[in-house]
Amino acid sequence: MSAISNPAIASENLPPVPLTIEGASVLHQMFRVRWAEWKALESERRREILAEAGVTLDLAGRPGEQTAAYSLLGHKGDLLLIHFRDSFERLNDAETAIQRLALSDFLEPATSYLSVIELGLYESTMKVYASLAERGVQPFSAEWSAEIEQTLERQRAAMRPRLYPEIPASRYVCFYPMDRRRGEDKNWYRLPMAERRRQMQEHGAVGQRYAGQVKQIISGSIGFDDWEWGVDLFADDPLVFKRLIYEMRFDEVSAVYALFGPFYIGIRRRAAELDRIFPVV
Repeated sequence: MSAISNPAIASENLPPVPLTIEGASVLHQMFRVRWAEWKALESERRREILAEAGVTLDLAGRPGEQTAAYSLLGHKGDLLLIHFRDSFERLNDAETAIQRLALSDFLEPATSYLSVIELGLYESTMKVYASLAERGVQPFSAEWSAEIEQTLERQRAAMRPRLYPEIPASRYVCFYPMDRRRGEDKNWYRLPMAERRRQMQEHGAVGQRYAGQVKQIISGSIGFDDWEWGVDLFADDPLVFKRLIYEMRFDEVSAVYALFGPFYIGIRRRAAELDRIFPVV
């Protein structure tokens, strides 16, 4: 029996932390509109402000520089901006660009979320850890670290389109942050890696059944924000969000270990549609 398939070896001898690879830096900004001040403007001035803002709020298909605007439903805000950039420095530039707009005088920040697109490598981790252990390579030695980095480099090259995706053109977005439970009774981080891998495979199988209906982008935020991951779902039919998330609630990983933050639903508004968020007449 190989080390990969031996539960004792997987649970007792392998480091507990799965490898991850990271890509684009992501910032979600939620705003409320200062409606009284906006309505006090003349219609022509409103048009001028939206014309200027449209160039900044609808950057799509530009490598390393993407921003999409959404009209939020409900009381949590009026405007959602999603920024994909190549670095945190570029995200800060995006924030600054928003602040320079005349439109920013009429926006009140509601909340924000900072993260990086992340892919967890449970399968690759199990294989490379087991291979190193079978050869007697000491964990975290120079040889160990070099081979781990080679594995990460291969995965980064193979997964680059997923690490640096375009913001989907879908009409609707659903964003929510989430954690893995780590309380006294149930603690995700105390499970053996093999068990976490099994549960994530089961969880992923549900999402695969919705391929073509919804695009999912996962971003990691441990150390960056108050939750551990951010989830963006993009679809042309918002009912898909309900069906997918409801079905996933029955997975063991969600039913037992998942904690969910607030949900935000937005409708994509291109530059020519900003007056759907900010009426000009």
